[in-house]
Amino acid sequence: MELMAQLKGLFLAALPTVFIVLLFYFFLRSQFFGPLVRAMEERARRTEGARREAEESTAAAAKARGEYESALRKARGEVYAAQEAERRKALDERTAVIKAARDEATAFVQAQKAILEGELAEARKQFERESSVLGGEIARAVLGGRGPVLRSGASGPGGAQ
Repeated sequence: MELMAQLKGLFLAALPTVFIVLLFYFFLRSQFFGPLVRAMEERARRTEGARREAEESTAAAAKARGEYESALRKARGEVYAAQEAERRKALDERTAVIKAARDEATAFVQAQKAILEGELAEARKQFERESSVLGGEIARAVLGGRGPVLRSGASGPGGAQ
């Protein structure tokens, strides 16, 4: 029994220590760990909110970049189409100028051919007119001056001049 009395005394002596430890536990829980847990939860909530905002911002930036690239491709296409239209217009104008120059050159060549053909026909007529005179002079020169001399406008051998 003495052991029980010693244990009872020891228990009664430890009771204020247990009470102080429990009181210290509840005090620390309410005054230190409570605000610390609330601050950590707030931090986690804000971090998650910032992460969501960052993801939304990244998605919005990607969408804006896609729209920008699409608008850029469209603008480039329009510029290329305008350049192509200008190039075709310039080629058409160049083709028209070349055709006009070619037509003008062809007309000039045809006119010059007609003039040359006229001059050739006139030269042939003149040659035919003078060929008998030249033939008579050649014959006289070959025969030693004994042949008839025909001048243009003469009617033949022995004709009057």
